[in-house]
Amino acid sequence: MPAHTKTMNGTPDDIEFLVTSDHRVAVLDTLASGPNDRDALRSATGASSPTMSRILTDFENRNWIEREDRRYQLTGLGEFVADRLGKFVDAMSIEHQLRDVWRWLPHELDGFSVDLFTDVTVTRPNAGYPDKSTKRRIELITETSTWRGVGVAMLGLRTLETSFDRLLDQHDEFHCEYIYPPEVFDELLSWGDTETIMEAADSDSYTVLLHENLPMEDRYEISLFDDCVTICCYDHEKGGLQALIETTSSDMRTWAESYYEQFRAEAQPLRDAYEHGVLRSLE
Repeated sequence: MPAHTKTMNGTPDDIEFLVTSDHRVAVLDTLASGPNDRDALRSATGASSPTMSRILTDFENRNWIEREDRRYQLTGLGEFVADRLGKFVDAMSIEHQLRDVWRWLPHELDGFSVDLFTDVTVTRPNAGYPDKSTKRRIELITETSTWRGVGVAMLGLRTLETSFDRLLDQHDEFHCEYIYPPEVFDELLSWGDTETIMEAADSDSYTVLLHENLPMEDRYEISLFDDCVTICCYDHEKGGLQALIETTSSDMRTWAESYYEQFRAEAQPLRDAYEHGVLRSLE
């Protein structure tokens, strides 16, 4: 719709009317859950009595609400506005979380879209807490029973220690399956205790798969845990984990599962890759 048509219809004024008042948004949100009287609306929204009177009058004038006895309820038109506004507020909350990590997201992967996020939590380091992202990642590894990952980003030493402690604990029902490019697994072996890593890889708890052609740059890793999907955002020039993006979105999980299974089918088990000369570290 052309901009001048929207202006003639007054749409920008109605948008400004809503978004410039937390109380108006809160009243709509409260009434979306069911009818309420004036006192209940004031208690739920924190609005003063004069403010509530103005809001209810404005909403009635727009045919968004109607009153039955002492209780107010949304009309069909009001339900439409509340539903669309709620979706917009949720979308902008996700956008606000993602804007500063946008450059690290896997845009080049087929099917990836911001529309996959129905919720998101971004954990980033700061001056007072430089390892905040790493600590959250370790918490996820500690709390989960399964971890499937794929990427070219290196695992940090603290993460390695946590995961291998669990993998080598015979009483811990934890399984990790990870798809590495060969050069990344080579580097992992050079970082850690090769004997310990290979002991874990020979166990039933740790499945190492190698893929020579992952269509990913060296800035992220995608992992599937029991209850969430994460994207680890790395900046190798700055060094280390720059952000951990976490979501429980079922849409994101469906996409991540499909992406993971596609490359799992193409990957080689560790020993097979070694026998075919893909991996040199074990020679």
